[in-house]
Amino acid sequence: MDINKNKTYKVLARKYRPRTFEDMIGQEAMVHTLRNAFEVSRVAHAFMLTGVRGIGKTTTARLLARALNYESDNIEGPSVDLSVSGKHCDLIMNSSHMDVLEIDAASRTGVENMRELLDGVRYAPASARYKVYIIDEVHMLSTGAFNALLKTLEEPPDHAKFIFATTEIRKVPITVLSRCQRFDLRRVGSDEMKNHLSKICKKEKANISDEGLSLISLAAEGSVRDSLSLLDQAIVQSDMEGSMVSAENIRVMLGLANKARIIELFELAALGSIKAALLLIRQLHNDGADAIIMMKDLLDVCHEVSRAKVLGSEALSDMASEQADLLHEISKKLTVGQLTRIWQILIKSYTEVKVAPVPIAATEMVLLKLSTAGLLPPPELATKIIKEMSTQITTKEETAKSIVSANPINASHSNHHSAAERVLNADIIEETVAPENKVLTLNTLEDIIAALPSSDIILKSDIKRYVKPIKVKQGMIIYQPSDGAPKDLSGSIVSALKNLTGDLWVVSPEVDGGGFTIKELEKLSQTEQNEKDKSHPIFTHSLISKAKLIKIYNSEDEPTQNNVIRGNFGELE
Repeated sequence: MDINKNKTYKVLARKYRPRTFEDMIGQEAMVHTLRNAFEVSRVAHAFMLTGVRGIGKTTTARLLARALNYESDNIEGPSVDLSVSGKHCDLIMNSSHMDVLEIDAASRTGVENMRELLDGVRYAPASARYKVYIIDEVHMLSTGAFNALLKTLEEPPDHAKFIFATTEIRKVPITVLSRCQRFDLRRVGSDEMKNHLSKICKKEKANISDEGLSLISLAAEGSVRDSLSLLDQAIVQSDMEGSMVSAENIRVMLGLANKARIIELFELAALGSIKAALLLIRQLHNDGADAIIMMKDLLDVCHEVSRAKVLGSEALSDMASEQADLLHEISKKLTVGQLTRIWQILIKSYTEVKVAPVPIAATEMVLLKLSTAGLLPPPELATKIIKEMSTQITTKEETAKSIVSANPINASHSNHHSAAERVLNADIIEETVAPENKVLTLNTLEDIIAALPSSDIILKSDIKRYVKPIKVKQGMIIYQPSDGAPKDLSGSIVSALKNLTGDLWVVSPEVDGGGFTIKELEKLSQTEQNEKDKSHPIFTHSLISKAKLIKIYNSEDEPTQNNVIRGNFGELE
C-alpha cells in the first residue's frame, strides 16, 4: 500500500503562501514603505489593504501582524525582516494566536458584533506586543457597525492595531479611510507571474511548456492565488508522470480553444457576414457556450482589437501569438469609428441579453445588429461626405449670390441692355449654378406650377398672373413682373424651388422684355377659340337666317304670312 495515497494533499495556493515580505511578488512599494516606517518607529495604528481577489491581502495582513509583534532573541521591536521565525510567528500564521483576532466581516456585519469586538480593545494583550484586529472584507460591515468603529479607530489604545482588507474600497466610508494608512496591492504582471510559476514547477518537478505557463499567467489576470490554482489543475493534465503538458492541453483546460472561435465570430459580425455569424454562434451554443459569457467575450475582443488598432501590435505582446495575429489582422480591416460603434452596440446589448427570457435569441439579434452596422460606411467616411456636401452647398450658394448681384441684368441700369445681352448673361448664370444631378426637369413655368405642391396654391396663382417670362430654364428664372405683382414674389419662388429641388435657383425680375403671363395666354387662347367658333359656316348660316326672319316679321304688307312666320319665329327663338 502506497503511504502517499493516504497523505492529505495541500493545494499549491496554501503550500506556497508567502511567509516573509520577500516572498511576496509585485508589492515592493508597500514593503519599502513599511520597512522605512518601522525603522523610524512611525507605525500607524490602522492599515487598509485593497486589491483584486487572490492578490494576497489576507496573507499581507498576517505578515503585518507578525511584523508588529515580531520578537526574537536579538530583536524586540517591529521588523519587516521575518526570515527568522519569531516567538509569535507560527501561531499568527496559523490564525491561532490569542492576541491576533481575524474576523470575517461578511458573517459579522451587525453593530452588535462590532460592539462585542470593541469591548475587548481596552484590555492589554496577553503575550504579544500589540493586540491586532484583522477584519477581512470590511466593506461588508453595516453602516451602524462602521459608526460604532469610528470612535475607537480615531483614538485607539496604544496596544491596539487594526488591519482591514477589502476588494471594494469604494464601499468603505471615507470617514474610515481617512483614519487608515492605505496600501493598494497591485496586480502582478504576466512576466513576473510566469517566473514565479516556473520556480514552483521546478520545486514540484512539474513539466509544463513555456507557452502553457504564459497562458496560465494571462488567465490569472494578476491574481497569484488564481495562478496557483490553475497551475494545480495544469499539472495533472499530463497522461504520464513526467511528461510535458503542452500549450494545447492548457488551452483546452482554460477553455481558450473557444477564444479563437469568438474572435472569428467577432470578425464575421463586424464585417457584415450575418449568415456565417449566426451559424457559428448557434454552433458555439450547442457546444455548451453560455450566451452571456459569449457577449462578455465579444466585448473583450472588441477592446483588444481597439487597442491593437491604436497602439499597434505591441498592445498584444502579452497574448498568445496566434490570437495576437488574429486580432491584429482584424484591426487592419476596421476603423476606429467602426470599433467605437461596435463597442456601443455590444455594451448596450449586454444588459438586454442578461434580462432577455431567451439569452441566445437576444445574442443572435445583437449579431444581426452588428452585421447591419458592418455594412454601413465607416463613421469617419460619413462625416467626411457630410462636410464635403455642406462645403459644396455653401460654395454654390455664395457663387450664385455673387453672380446674381454682379451680373448686369440685375443692376439698376439693366433696362439699357438689349434682350440678347440678357439672354447671354442668363446662359452664363445657368452654366454656373445649374445642378449637376437634376431630379426634376423644370424648363417652363408650366413645369414649375405642375411640380409645386398643392399647398402652394397662392404662389401658383401669382406665377400665372404676374410672371412675364424672359428666360426660364433649369435653375434660373428671368422675368418681368406685371402690374400688381407682390413685392416678395421672387423670394417666394426661390424658397419654394429650394424646398422642391434642394438647389438654389436664380430668380431675377426685369423692368421690360417679358412675354405674356400664363393667365394672359389663357385669355388670348380663349378669345382666339371664340373667334374661330364664330367663323364656322354653321354659326354664320344661322345668323343670316335669323336676320331674314326678323325682317319678314316686321313687314306690314303681309299680315297673314306674318302670323304664320311669327309662330315659326317664336319656335325658332
